Formats: sequence, structure tokens, C-alpha cells
Amino acid sequence: MIALVGLLVVIGSVVGGFTMAGGQLMALFHVSEIVVIVGVALGTVLISSPLPQIMSLLKMLPLLIQPSPFGKSLYLDALKMNYELFQIARRDGLVAIEAHIESPEKSTVFKKYPALLKHHHPITFLCDSLRLVLVGSVPPHDLEALMDTEIDVHHEEEMKPINILVKVTDGLPGIGIVAAVLGIVITMGAIAGPIEVLGEHVAAALTGTFLGVLLAYGFVGPMAGGLEQIAAAEGRFYYFLKASVVAFAKGFPPIVAVEFSRREIYADDRPTFAEMETACKALKGKA
Repeated sequence: MIALVGLLVVIGSVVGGFTMAGGQLMALFHVSEIVVIVGVALGTVLISSPLPQIMSLLKMLPLLIQPSPFGKSLYLDALKMNYELFQIARRDGLVAIEAHIESPEKSTVFKKYPALLKHHHPITFLCDSLRLVLVGSVPPHDLEALMDTEIDVHHEEEMKPINILVKVTDGLPGIGIVAAVLGIVITMGAIAGPIEVLGEHVAAALTGTFLGVLLAYGFVGPMAGGLEQIAAAEGRFYYFLKASVVAFAKGFPPIVAVEFSRREIYADDRPTFAEMETACKALKGKA
């Protein structure tokens, strides 16, 4: 939602400042310039980006106007879920969690946390890693290296659609210059005409440069930055999950293993140790 507020601030600042200076708002809108800039930008995306990445980008854009799911409540749910899984494994043996990690959507443990189940990729990452703990033939340091590799691959995959916007941001000022040059060509063809017509053509040409720069640094660039923040938040959640799995694989007690994860959370979203301990003890009491 904050992204929408930012969008309105950008538009309001440009339009408000221009009209306050006595400018006519419609002078900024020249369909020919918009067609050139938007069309060329779209064409460069189609040339440089595979279709799956473009589709991924379209799926990611709505995330800009949605609240981040990776907040304190989600982290606390994940801490409780991991604690419960580790408690089961410690009490009944590692084989007891096999049914839970093989079919998380059917698991009595995972189903307690529907907000977590919505995040398919992190849950798959957690379950696949716990399978290796269950097998028991992978040393904890190798497990940690393997999980780091998967996190890196996931981050690289997440960044590919975002890089489309980054490249468009870099190209838009140049595309605006192209539109402006085309406008100047038209202006030169009408240089013998009335001064009013000549002025209109010059204004249209300058609008091309204006739109290119504005779209780059006022819209597309900030959108890329917002998606990078979202990807970083999801990446932090992967590191959070990794910490407890590796700690558990090393033989730490469940409450200590989830404490390793708690330390991986950013300060603004991190529950206190007392909050985590109280939530985990409540689970233990119910069991």
C-alpha cells in the first residue's frame, strides 16, 4: 500500500509543481511521444528477456501494493512449527517426522500454520533439508553448504525478472532522447510555419526527454527497488529456516535450535526470546 502512496506523491509533485508555475497540464501529454517511449521500452524487454521471466515479473508486480507477509507473526509461527517438529523428532525419533515432511499439506503440524503453508517454496526448502537430516549421511557442515547453494540459486532466479526493470530503467532516458530527436526532426520540417506550431513541436520534443527521465527515476526504477526489497525479505526467511535446521542437525535441543533461527530475523520483526519461549512452552503443554 505504501507503494501506491509513493506513486501518488510522485505524480502529485510533478503535476502540482508544473501547474503552480503556470504550466498547462495537457502540454505534457503528447500521444506520439508516449507511443515511441512505451513502445520502444516494451520492445527492448521482448528482445532481451525470455517469456518465462516476463511472466514472472508480471506475477511479482502486484506484490508492490500488498503488505509484506514476512512479519513478526509469520516468523513466530515458523519458530513454533520448527520447535514442534524438532520436539517430535527428539521424543519419537527422526522417523516420526517423515510423514510430516513428505506431505506438509496433510501434516497435522503444518496445517496449524496456514500462513506458512501459503509459502510453497520455503516450505519445500525446509522439508527437503529435513529429509537430509533424516537420512543422516550428510554432515551438518555439508548440509549447511548445500542449503546456502540452494538459497543462492533461488535468489538468482528471483532477481532475473527484477533485472528486467533495472535494464528498462537504464534505457528509458536514452529512449526519451530518441523520442526527442524524432520530435526535433518534425520541428525542422515545420520550421517555416507559424511560430505557434513550431513552439508546439518543440514542446512535444522536450516532453519526450521529460517522460523518459520521469518514467526511469520516478516509476520503473523505484518499482525495481521495491521488488528487490521483497526478494531480500524472502531470502532472509530462507536463512532463518536454514539456521534452525543446521542447529538441529548438529544435535542442539529444539529450543536452542529455534533460537539460532530467531537470531537470523531483522530486529524490527524479531520476537523476543521470552515471547518465543512462552509460545513454544504453550505447545509443549498442549502436547
